[in-house]
Amino acid sequence: MIFAEMEYPEDYWDFHGQLKDFLSAHFAHIDSGLQGDSWFWIYDGQQKVALDTFSSMKHQIKSAAPCEHVQLVIKTLQLRYKVNVYPEPEVEGTEDF
Repeated sequence: MIFAEMEYPEDYWDFHGQLKDFLSAHFAHIDSGLQGDSWFWIYDGQQKVALDTFSSMKHQIKSAAPCEHVQLVIKTLQLRYKVNVYPEPEVEGTEDF
């Protein structure tokens, strides 16, 4: 499910490093990659939130289901970045978290 989308002026591949530094400063366990698309997985125990550009030119905040961790990730991102939170989560074509 897609819960929100980030807004920033640069292309996602130029923004990837800055976002990685920010997320690493706020979360203990993240995985990331940049190969065609930019992606991050942010873990909290068994919960995983994804930020990726798989279906958009800007990073979208995704989770398999609504949870406290996705809300924490959104609130943390909002400390520094513009994040457009969807009124209702959108179903992504291929939901595989």
